[in-house]
Amino acid sequence: MTSAPRLPRTVGDLKAAGYQPRTVREEMRRNLTAAMEAGEVLFPGIIGYDTTVFPQIENAILSGHNMIYLGERGQGKSRIIRALVRLLDETIPIIKGSEVNDNPFASISRYARELLAERGDDTEIEWVHRDRRYAEKLATPDTTTAELIGEIDPIKVAEGRYLSDELTIHFGLIPRSNRGIFAINELPDLAEKVQVGLFNILEERDVQIKGYKIRLPLDVLVVATANPEDYTSRGRIITPLKDRYSAHIRTHYPLNRDIELSIIDQETACQKRNERPVVLLQFLREIIAEITFQARQSPDINQVSGVSVRMSINNMESLISNAEKRAIRFGENEIVPRVSDLNAIIATTDGKLELEYGAGEKSQQQVIQKLIQTAVLAVFDQYLQVETLEMLVSSFQEGWWVEVGETMPAKQYIHHLTQLRGLKQGIENLNIGESPGEMATAIEFILEGLHLHNKLNREVLEGKVIYNEADKVQSVGRNPEMV
Repeated sequence: MTSAPRLPRTVGDLKAAGYQPRTVREEMRRNLTAAMEAGEVLFPGIIGYDTTVFPQIENAILSGHNMIYLGERGQGKSRIIRALVRLLDETIPIIKGSEVNDNPFASISRYARELLAERGDDTEIEWVHRDRRYAEKLATPDTTTAELIGEIDPIKVAEGRYLSDELTIHFGLIPRSNRGIFAINELPDLAEKVQVGLFNILEERDVQIKGYKIRLPLDVLVVATANPEDYTSRGRIITPLKDRYSAHIRTHYPLNRDIELSIIDQETACQKRNERPVVLLQFLREIIAEITFQARQSPDINQVSGVSVRMSINNMESLISNAEKRAIRFGENEIVPRVSDLNAIIATTDGKLELEYGAGEKSQQQVIQKLIQTAVLAVFDQYLQVETLEMLVSSFQEGWWVEVGETMPAKQYIHHLTQLRGLKQGIENLNIGESPGEMATAIEFILEGLHLHNKLNREVLEGKVIYNEADKVQSVGRNPEMV
């Protein structure tokens, strides 16, 4: 059995091993090149950017540029930044005990310089994994220069050091990210004086901390995120700092429904619950994605704030959970969401949307209901043609009516297949399975589509829905199934 080679433990060992340090940008460039040559997936788990965003990132890394990602919420900006860590070397050596990851061959802190002067080649080193070379900060108006750059440590002063001594400084996040990657989320939210300090440490490589000037030739890749509205229109970022970011990379929402569905499938970990399989029919999956697409183009919704993919993910989870409750209560073997379960997504949609002031008297719930109806109609027209369902419509014109709802077991829907002419043919066009749950879902989809085409009347009574002849209101007061 062979053991892994022993890593150098001192500066002398490192020299004897022939170690050649590289800058962060050199590391990332070399590792990116190797990954591209090997055909590796550079950003696993991030879908929809292969021909748009990723090529720009690759160009920026090969050029050694600092990057800023511009995009609305929920476009995967933070995930992309964290994935950049994979392009760093797995481990690098630093002077043991260094707060700023000092390079044993080119140290920048006084602590490391004095240690090397005292011990020379016997100076101990330690190996730092790439995960420890990444730091991230969410910018807020109260973020201080001390957090990002550093501050005088009163405890070190109390120990007897002079204020002018560099060893009294407690380094902030950026110096501690030396030889690594530092990310700032929502960059424009930083106060202007903090932005000035940030630019100074990046451009001039020095900074004043409580009147003490220290030169820090940091080796750090600085990336940031921002909403385009804040970054370009409101003047909330100083021009010199904006200029420092060489690559401005624009992210976006999924360009089509299939990409949105791929993201939903990846992020929704609920294909089986309590040993019950989830049977999610394709047209219902597409309705969930279409609701989000409709929201992204609705004049009633503020498009500046964006409509996150998280809405699609949370809506799918809520839809399945609503169907799961029904399966538990009625002892059904499968969890099969229906159109009537779409009411459950109102709670998960509500907090994801910001209405425009011009939306008039519409409430949040009214806007969401309209999005659901528009999405159902769009997907219905993709799968079925109203003309092929005229026989079914004629059944309602003869006086038939149907009651459906999220609290009804699937088996109660089955008798509709034999008593409503044309219903079975419509279901066959959907190309689904023959389980009661799938049949119930198909029946609700067809009936709701006909209603949205003004072919059937729809009446909601105590949580259940009654479909009957268009323009005919069903009398109530009893518990009907079908006449």
